[in-house]
Amino acid sequence: MWIKILVLIAMVAVLVNLFMALRHLMQGGQDSSRKALRALTWRLAISIAIFIGLFLAATFGIIAPHGLPQTEQAGPAPAQPPR
Repeated sequence: MWIKILVLIAMVAVLVNLFMALRHLMQGGQDSSRKALRALTWRLAISIAIFIGLFLAATFGIIAPHGLPQTEQAGPAPAQPPR
């Protein structure tokens, strides 16, 4: 559960940085361009951290990735090989 909370907080931080960059771009000027670049750099760094964190959590078994739900196919079920 705490992984979901951390990811949610990080995603909100990404959105905040994205809108901060938009605000600085709308203001214009040399100083605003630097601030926009800094905000976009933070957004990229946080996004990469989310990706790496989820990858590591799945690798170490903290979270369990799952596939898409299986749907039943029309017709006979495929034969399973013996174990």
